[in-house]
Amino acid sequence: MQVIRAREFTAERPWGAKDIACMQGISTRLHWTDQSYHWHVNDGDEVFVVLDGEVEMRYRDKGKEHKALLGCGDIFYAGVGTAHCAFPVGPARILVVEKQGSI
Repeated sequence: MQVIRAREFTAERPWGAKDIACMQGISTRLHWTDQSYHWHVNDGDEVFVVLDGEVEMRYRDKGKEHKALLGCGDIFYAGVGTAHCAFPVGPARILVVEKQGSI
């Protein structure tokens, strides 16, 4: 049993993470960052939940780039093959649920 206070979590480097659980090959991790992540495509589905701060999520759909500003409690779902990149607006804490070992 754990109680995790997301707003208190920090990491030594951007996108540093605390492993919370791995259930049947699906990992749940809490990330802290104040810098963008690189464009990438996961080899499985990804659920990205902003717990603290704001993140501008950029993604590509049908050859066009889009962006959505995500605030506390907002969720971004990236299906297999969705190119995306997160740009935090200041420090942010994000819960990511994805296939274990995914990029």
